[in-house]
Amino acid sequence: MVGQNIMNNNENKLITLGHSPDADDAFMFYAITNNVVSSNNFEFEHVIKDIQSLNHMAIEKKLDTTAVSAHAYLTIQDDYRIMDCGASMGDGYGPIVVSKKKLLSTKDIKIGIPGKLTSAFLLLQLYCDDAEFVEYDFDSLFAALDNDEIDAALIIHEGQITYEELGYNVLVDIPKLWASECKYPIPLGLNVIRRSFSIEHQEEISQLIKASINYALSNIDIALDYAMKFGRGVSRDIAKEFVLMYVNSDTVDINFRGIYGLEFFYTKALQKNIINKMPKLDIIKTK
Repeated sequence: MVGQNIMNNNENKLITLGHSPDADDAFMFYAITNNVVSSNNFEFEHVIKDIQSLNHMAIEKKLDTTAVSAHAYLTIQDDYRIMDCGASMGDGYGPIVVSKKKLLSTKDIKIGIPGKLTSAFLLLQLYCDDAEFVEYDFDSLFAALDNDEIDAALIIHEGQITYEELGYNVLVDIPKLWASECKYPIPLGLNVIRRSFSIEHQEEISQLIKASINYALSNIDIALDYAMKFGRGVSRDIAKEFVLMYVNSDTVDINFRGIYGLEFFYTKALQKNIINKMPKLDIIKTK
């Protein structure tokens, strides 16, 4: 049963819940973290890691339910199922490649990326195949760019908003290229759950997460106060803009529009021989 302010009993099953230390994820899970939304059957142990680490933990089947990259889902689809809630979708915005100097093309340059399993990297590969890609921790990308270790950087998170005031130029505008081919939002992150759970438990845990998202969207200022702790020092206005970019109606229900963007994403990657088969999209549907 999903509800608000339901006291847990000592027999509740402990569920590991993976999410990133980013403002949008903190916003989504505010109500669960603070026991506004809870269950008579489950308690959550939060595992807070960067998305690349969560991807690897899911591959190793170390998490019960977690945020993962849409790219990483290709690797874990036999063990995890997609929830209809919790997805990060970019509607006219998303990862971009920026440079310190104005460059004319990506040919033979070195681009820093925030992990090969990230959706941002798969997206970049859809539009760029003539550069060298070098993995960095996300938080190290701007420093690597400033130190001339790389020529350009694939930027995710708040950097999509702040890059211009930091003095960087857009080299590859992935959202613009995507929009020229697809009217649906760009899939970036998904929430998944272990297939080893019963269907009933998969649905209940999904309902809990959906209830947490809906609570945050109905109580934006309260949830944002909490999310600001994960905002990498940006202003409240920037944090709010970023959070509401990635927590929206598509996050509440991927079947609203996001599923069509997800299908396009995988189909285009298959057509370009970046992946070798379409994944199973048997998405959990909750009310």
